[in-house]
Amino acid sequence: MTNKLTSNMKPKEEELKVVASYGDPMRAEITAGMLRANGIPAQVFGQASPYPSINSAISAVTVKVNPEDYDEAAKLVDENQ
Repeated sequence: MTNKLTSNMKPKEEELKVVASYGDPMRAEITAGMLRANGIPAQVFGQASPYPSINSAISAVTVKVNPEDYDEAAKLVDENQ
């Protein structure tokens, strides 16, 4: 059995779809972990500013998934917010 969590992630960030954006990197990691736990490969991209007020304004940290997993991932994210 192939490990879907690592083998199905496409190598280029541009080929992935943003399923969630956050100002807090911890929330992005938790969301990505939830998606992975449900069998959807997910990666976190971006960096947060050391200034919390800026983070909440810019949502610079994104969670991305493969395009074919986007609909299921978006549903899970919506259900778990």
